[in-house]
Amino acid sequence: MRPEILFPLFAPVTSLPGIGPRLGKLMAKLVGDKVVSLCWHLPSGLIDRRLAPKLADAPEGTIVTLTLVVDGHVKPGNPRQPYKVRCRDETGFIHLVFFNARPDYLLSALPVGETRVVSGRVNRFDAELQMTHPDYIVPLADLPSLQRVEPVYPLTAGLTPKVLGKAIREALTRAPDLPEWADPAYLKRQGWSAWRASLQTLHQPEEERDLGLDTPARQRLAFDELLANQLALALVRARQRRMAGRRIVGSGQLQAKAVAALPFALTPSQKRSVAEIQADMAAESRMLRLLQGDVGSGKTVVALLAMLTAAESGSQAALLAPTEILARQHFATIEPLAAAAGVQIGLLTGSDKAKTREAVLSGLASGETSLAVGTHALFQEEVVFRDLALAVIDEQHRFGVHQRLMLAAKGHATDILVMTATPIPRTLMMTAYGDLDVSRLLEKPAGRQPIDTRAVPLERLDEVVTAVDRAVRTGARVYWVCPLVEESEAVDLAAAADRHAHLTQQFGRRVGLVHGRMKTAEKDKVMADFSTGELQILVATTVIEVGVDVPAATVMVIEHAERFGLAQLHQLRGRVGRGQQRSTCLLLYQPPLGETAKARLNILRETDDGFRIAEEDLRLRGAGELLGTRQSGMPEFHLADLAAHGDLLAAARDDARLILERDPDLSTTRGGALRTLLYLFERDAAVKTLRSG
Repeated sequence: MRPEILFPLFAPVTSLPGIGPRLGKLMAKLVGDKVVSLCWHLPSGLIDRRLAPKLADAPEGTIVTLTLVVDGHVKPGNPRQPYKVRCRDETGFIHLVFFNARPDYLLSALPVGETRVVSGRVNRFDAELQMTHPDYIVPLADLPSLQRVEPVYPLTAGLTPKVLGKAIREALTRAPDLPEWADPAYLKRQGWSAWRASLQTLHQPEEERDLGLDTPARQRLAFDELLANQLALALVRARQRRMAGRRIVGSGQLQAKAVAALPFALTPSQKRSVAEIQADMAAESRMLRLLQGDVGSGKTVVALLAMLTAAESGSQAALLAPTEILARQHFATIEPLAAAAGVQIGLLTGSDKAKTREAVLSGLASGETSLAVGTHALFQEEVVFRDLALAVIDEQHRFGVHQRLMLAAKGHATDILVMTATPIPRTLMMTAYGDLDVSRLLEKPAGRQPIDTRAVPLERLDEVVTAVDRAVRTGARVYWVCPLVEESEAVDLAAAADRHAHLTQQFGRRVGLVHGRMKTAEKDKVMADFSTGELQILVATTVIEVGVDVPAATVMVIEHAERFGLAQLHQLRGRVGRGQQRSTCLLLYQPPLGETAKARLNILRETDDGFRIAEEDLRLRGAGELLGTRQSGMPEFHLADLAAHGDLLAAARDDARLILERDPDLSTTRGGALRTLLYLFERDAAVKTLRSG
């Protein structure tokens, strides 16, 4: 039901003149397959052709636009030599130089005795002025149509600047004047133009500063995109609140038994989070809450107490984890506490034996098993709950929204609690999780030791191996993280397999290897041997990043630390410092370090506050890379930059809230314009939400 006014923008790029299937494929790869995708593809630089000197004044190495008379064509005697065209003005001569030339084309483009305007870079060769392959050759009459300042766009192999530039100009002519969706007073206060004028301005930079994130045109369009995002989230959230839920109220008895069995007291924010979750579960509407806590802040215990509330009310709860290692670890944490509370718990993974699996399935179907922990195996058709009231989803960004809904669909009016150990900056929180209420765990559990973090250049590798030797002799466990599994020609990183072989020469059979290409059972065996101490050094790729819990591990070595993002380094460091001994994290880097990498390693040495680290990571890397977000359900922004436009995001959020208070169905004139905005930025799902109530 897209409004008709937007049809030209959502036509395929192949509907543009000169764009056939081959070019269409290249454009789809670069920007997307619709005309509107070209409108969002912004210039990254500009070429200034405004300098139009006489030949005697033409500065070397500069792009100039010259008006010349064609003197003669100098054809090469040897096809490997260049074809030259001699031109002049009243102050001197220049040779236009062409390699692999087509003489017939050049004779018609540059007829002898005629005046032509040429634009390109001038250089001197053997004391004579030259221009190799001019960018433009046009008759004098066409001078007004020559673009004096030309935007430069990011390209992909096979697309030329001319073809892409022409397609973008054509796409912009199809952008219609749309009804104004922004609040008139806010628009006036910001001094912004209408959306179409702003779009045209963005594609016509006159100076370098016109390419900035803070120009009025860029801010206007960034605000539009953020408003579409915030309005869509607010609509989904409003619908969520209207959906019939059910009241899940516990007696607190099972919870009290589990808390009594804990080896430590709950932290203040664990208590607060449990209270917030219980209040949501007891409400008439469905719960959709995010529990955000740094590595080791005790999310699993909070999740268990919520699950026990469901069990107390006579229903069931399930916890979904992204990997088998993580599912088994959650199970290991929860099982003794559930046993202390007298509650039966089942584990479901892809590698369960048929007999074990059948027993778990039958317990869930009969209701005898109150709690389940598992991987994607929980989605399977044969998994039936007697009465699933609460679904807990760990590492939310590893699952799509549809998977969240698939698990919830196994119950009736199921409450959802999602958890993440990835600290998420406030701005990302608002754009990606705006449909969720949030609880944060801010303290580390008692007894956690601070981690001594040091940056060490890779040439001191031998000293690091000696230090590892000292640690191993005291019975310590050591993680050694490498970024790749096997030698790649593209990236000359020390491969995990090579590092494992190297360390095995020194330490023998006490060194294990774990990486993403191993089968789950092999991986689990190696992890188990590391936990028990049979292996003392674990060489790993980043598969050990989330959730793995070995309190005896006190040393973390991260090789090529400059190649990792801040949040990822923080996650990896969180694997140590989980026991009573002091821990060390060594960040091995390849000098010289770039500015960003240097800033990243410095921040890690300064702080272990995951939320501060996440904000810095956003500033240094931008939102797209932050969580490996291509697959994480994070919104992709074309025009807004979350690190630069935080104030616009806050304004968009406030505006969305006011809009829905005054016009919840978007039925006013402005509401109609806002529906168009949602379709323009492809937030159609939110409009469907409106239609379906």
